Amino acid sequence: MLVLKFGGTSMGSAEAIKKVADIVKEKLQHESLFLVVSAMSGTTDLLLNCGAKAAADDESYKELLKQIETRHLDAVKALIPVQHQSSVLSMVKKYCNEIEDICNGIYLLSESSLRTKDKLVSYGELLSSTIINAALNHAGIVAVWKDARELIRTNANYGNAAVDFAVTNQQIKDYVQQANAKLIVVPGFIAGNEEQITTTLGRGGSDYTAAILAAAVDASALEIWTDVSGMMTADPRWVANAKIIPSISYQEAMELSHFGAKVIYPPTIQPVLSKNIPTWIKNTFAANDHGTVIEFKSESSNIITGISSINSLALLSLEGSGMIGIPGFSSRLFAALANAQINVILITQGSSEHSICVGVDAALAGRAKEVVDKAFEYEINSDKVEPLQIEEQLSIVALVGDQMRHHTGISGRMFSALGRNGINIRAIAQGSTERNISAVVAAADVRKAVNVLHEEFFETTKKQVNLFIVGTGNVGKKLLDQLKQQQSFLEQQLRLQVNIVGLSNSRKMLIDENGIDLAKWEDSLANAEQADLQAFVQSIIKRNLRNSVFVDVTANAAIAGVYASLLEKSIAVVACNKVAASSQLSNYKKLKHLSSEFNAPFLFETNVGAGLPIIGSLNDLMRSGDRVHKMEAVLSGTLNFVFNNYDGSRPFAEVVKQAQDEGYTEPDPRLDLSGVDVMRKILILSREAGVQMEMEEISCNGFLPDSCMQGSVADFYEAMKKEEAHFKAIYDKAHAENCKLKFVASFADGKAGVGLQHIPPQHDLYHLYGKDNVVLFYTDRYKEQPMVVKGAGAGAEVTASGVFADILRAAQK
Repeated sequence: MLVLKFGGTSMGSAEAIKKVADIVKEKLQHESLFLVVSAMSGTTDLLLNCGAKAAADDESYKELLKQIETRHLDAVKALIPVQHQSSVLSMVKKYCNEIEDICNGIYLLSESSLRTKDKLVSYGELLSSTIINAALNHAGIVAVWKDARELIRTNANYGNAAVDFAVTNQQIKDYVQQANAKLIVVPGFIAGNEEQITTTLGRGGSDYTAAILAAAVDASALEIWTDVSGMMTADPRWVANAKIIPSISYQEAMELSHFGAKVIYPPTIQPVLSKNIPTWIKNTFAANDHGTVIEFKSESSNIITGISSINSLALLSLEGSGMIGIPGFSSRLFAALANAQINVILITQGSSEHSICVGVDAALAGRAKEVVDKAFEYEINSDKVEPLQIEEQLSIVALVGDQMRHHTGISGRMFSALGRNGINIRAIAQGSTERNISAVVAAADVRKAVNVLHEEFFETTKKQVNLFIVGTGNVGKKLLDQLKQQQSFLEQQLRLQVNIVGLSNSRKMLIDENGIDLAKWEDSLANAEQADLQAFVQSIIKRNLRNSVFVDVTANAAIAGVYASLLEKSIAVVACNKVAASSQLSNYKKLKHLSSEFNAPFLFETNVGAGLPIIGSLNDLMRSGDRVHKMEAVLSGTLNFVFNNYDGSRPFAEVVKQAQDEGYTEPDPRLDLSGVDVMRKILILSREAGVQMEMEEISCNGFLPDSCMQGSVADFYEAMKKEEAHFKAIYDKAHAENCKLKFVASFADGKAGVGLQHIPPQHDLYHLYGKDNVVLFYTDRYKEQPMVVKGAGAGAEVTASGVFADILRAAQK
């Protein structure tokens, strides 16, 4: 015999019930069936709501009763031909009248007991089972309806009755033998006590009904039909890449169910487990899908079978010096909670015995404090024990898998993955079976935690990186082009899925968790909402996505000012913007500290030399124990371009304009020509070399007349035209000495300076063309012959490629 159970969504409409009938018809070709059904989806809640409103003297319960009646009458009319409807409609009407009578009684009494609630909610299953039984018979499938209250005997614990299996099993066996029916339809969830008063089996009661029947008749299998194609590796509402688990052990299924997997409930498994009856989870709306089979032994070779979670958790901590070495504290704590009907979800205790911590449903935390503080009143008053401490807004995330016991390092991978994403673990628990590792995290982090762990243990093909990019100017556009061009390469070769979630410029901002289409980003951004930096940052923090990277492709000081708030939320920062790294030393050190403390990369390679590996090479020297004594550098691609192209034959202003048009300058070229940009760069290199230095300590030998520093950018160009003789004289003097003009940054003996210099042909900086940059590092290891990094140091394309490289470094943290 086979037992089929169909849930509320499978019974939710006439169309769904027809699918149920098709499945039943196909199964009947092979063996006889027990068919267990839940109430139509939402009906149980409606019935409870009716009772609550009636008890509160709210006559609107009558409107809800009409909804229930109309819904079931409509289902009958859609399923059964008109000429055969009358008897079924009469039965539905009879049940609805009884519901109304009960609610009217509750209304008159202004009170509803647990016994009355059980009676009230039982009608959901009575209605649905009556309707499908009639529909099957009128479809030519002979079915016999049997009231579950006559088969399943329980105690009088209304709302969650305990089954008397000895009596129940015998009643089921006797009925099956006497009925000799091919198909028996039974309402789930409901049962009866010794006095034949209606009881219910608690949460997941219809599943439990099916399991009880399956165990009693030694069924060949139990099939639970729902609206998903089996148990999944994680909640698909949270994890887009969640996968169906084809096979799972009873023990694993119980662990996952206990920790929030709603497909099946723990009590359901007990009866079939004892009889080793395979239990299938199948999809009514995709009947050909394989589903999940729960068996005595799982065939899965995966180390981790699934990831689940429990929300709305509170941690209760009892601690005090008076607990050390004194037996009985734990038992008194658990006894106090048990007597108050408070279930303990998780337990952890330090070896010092100074404290014990348990997790309970957050809704019961207040009651727990009352009973525990009362139980330890003497110890609290005598300062031996502290009053019970409560921490709320927590969740549990759990890894489940039978194979964990055979592999070392699983907990290390779990905690490391969570730590890399800034998810703090408040408590840890692991059973001696090594089948479950549980971690308590902030409720705000649980979705992120589940995604992080799923990626770590299941998504071996790729890792998703979520980018939030600010700045869509020359460099920003090139970066987006490069990301678009390399998407397939990154997925195939580096197993990275780069997801551009946020995009903003000075005018508009756009956020889409599903990813912004890089083929249409300009149109999408143009039609997006008004830009608001703080709102953009708060949206990033609130979303709390795993592997998040904030990318600043601007020169904006306000944007540099938000780095700290992002780093302390474990969001990596990649900055083309030099403002932060060249700001006050205290701010620079703060950002570095936050990056280290919260395991969030703060990368700014393009601050010096665009795409050249200057900062990275310097960091490698320092990390390997070398020490920098001296640096000489040409760090402005703009100035190098200008002085390589200016020979007095055309105006200096024209050469500068060409540099700006070709994308080598800052938006305001004076930042480059004044030397301020170069000062920032040598300051950043000095700091990265371990020197504590402020901007004011760097000397600057500038060449721009004061008149060029006044007014707007347009005024700047006009002033340069008027000062052409000044620039020509600078050039002529260097030319007369057979030298080239180079704006040089230098560091030696803890001091730094920048300025225009005459470079002779034999100097290392002489042969530097176009927009190239060069840095010479003199260190303990490179004393006579410096380490040289040289190449293109300006331009949107190479700068974007440097930002891209930093993004990849952050992604692979």
